[in-house]
This record gives sequence, structure tokens and C-alpha cells, in this order.
Amino acid sequence: MSPSASGKPLLVYDGDCAFCTDWVRRLQSLTGDSVAYAPFQDAPQQAVQLVLPGGEVHRGARAVFEALACGGLRGWLWAYKRVPGFAPISEWIYRLIARHRGGRRS
Repeated sequence: MSPSASGKPLLVYDGDCAFCTDWVRRLQSLTGDSVAYAPFQDAPQQAVQLVLPGGEVHRGARAVFEALACGGLRGWLWAYKRVPGFAPISEWIYRLIARHRGGRRS
């Protein structure tokens, strides 16, 4: 997986999942033009991924917080990196939602 051709971070998500696509729309409204988005239907993953222009890849909750930080909303990423317990709880919640996501799009 590589960053988008535009040089922006690329958030890769499940385009068949209604929950995922709804949240991507919300993220797009928050990050504006600073992050590119693409479904991963050709190579399914277990979690959303954010690929930064330098090739660094983040998955799960951290990917979402990194994308928000790219759009200027840095508080979530700050908490993820610095508030004790916030990262593991965020990842646990992410995994819980991912395991139970439904509403697959056809």
C-alpha cells in the first residue's frame, strides 16, 4: 500500500461496510482536503489503515486519530500518545466495533 498520488496521507477503509463508509464521510468533513480516502476492496484488511507520504502506516484507532490530526484536529492523537490507558482502550473499542460491524453494502 502506498500513499496517494497527491502526496497526501491515504486512509484505506472497507468500502462495503456501511458503518465504515459513514465514518469516512464524517472524517472527510473534518479533515477536508488534507487526507485522501480509498476503499480496500481489492485487498481486504482487518482494520482501517492510514499510509503517510513517507510510507509510515498506522492501523485501527491510531489511523483515525492520525487522519484527524492531518486535518488540524490534534487533540485525539495527543490523548492517544500521552494519556495513560487511552491508546489501549481506543484500540479495544476499535476492535470491538470492527468485529461486530454489519450493514455490508452491496
